[in-house]
Amino acid sequence: MKKSVFLILTIIGLGLQANAQEIAKNAIGIRLSESDGFGPEVNYQRALGDSNRLELGLAFHSKRNWDAVKLTGIYQWVWNIDGGFNWYAGPGVGAGIVNYDRKYKDYPNDDRYKDSEAFAFLTGDVGIEYSFDFPLLISFDFRPQANLNYRDDVTFDVGLSARYQF
Repeated sequence: MKKSVFLILTIIGLGLQANAQEIAKNAIGIRLSESDGFGPEVNYQRALGDSNRLELGLAFHSKRNWDAVKLTGIYQWVWNIDGGFNWYAGPGVGAGIVNYDRKYKDYPNDDRYKDSEAFAFLTGDVGIEYSFDFPLLISFDFRPQANLNYRDDVTFDVGLSARYQF
């Protein structure tokens, strides 16, 4: 009986070791995305364990009549596909400020049409990444975002990232 239990624990341990991946303790970089306006995001990842991490981002989005700044925090689980190739997913939250400039052609200098609004949102993240042998991590991800008090709608954010790992 003891041999059977030892054999089962050994097989489970080897199976868990085969699925283990190495994620960087820290990674910092930039994410370029398009979500109702193109913009860059300064991005930082911090490992919380062997297969999970926290991602923080400060994004700047712009469109013809508005600009937005938003701060996002996402908890991610990371699974290895093969070698340095991983996929990840997780939930997140965020907040931001949007500034409107609704100029009308009849009143181009009228400041009554300028406004700003704070908003909060719930988000998620699903993506793939590749970690090179040197300290570079590239990724492609998809983030649906449910806005809570700004337009009360769902937007979809697709992004490409490059990060330095340390």
